[in-house]
Amino acid sequence: MKRTQIQLDDATYEAVRRRAQEQNRSMASVMRETLATAFGVELREEKRRWTIEDFTFIGMGRDPDNPPDAPVSEHHDDALDEAFADWNRAGREC
Repeated sequence: MKRTQIQLDDATYEAVRRRAQEQNRSMASVMRETLATAFGVELREEKRRWTIEDFTFIGMGRDPDNPPDAPVSEHHDDALDEAFADWNRAGREC
């Protein structure tokens, strides 16, 4: 796929934007499809949409002992504070 840039007049832009919104698609995909149809080009099948079922591996590495800072994504500020405190106790400046 190649990247390109075009300029659209206001009416065309709004028409593409409206169609994309109605079809819950990006404006780029609407324009690609429209141009391919106009030039008789067969489009490859769109990429498969991912669902939550595709990510069943998330959480597989959980610690059975459940440390106090788990999950780190929710307690990252606490971990950073602790790291800075250790750094300062060692006589270093942040």
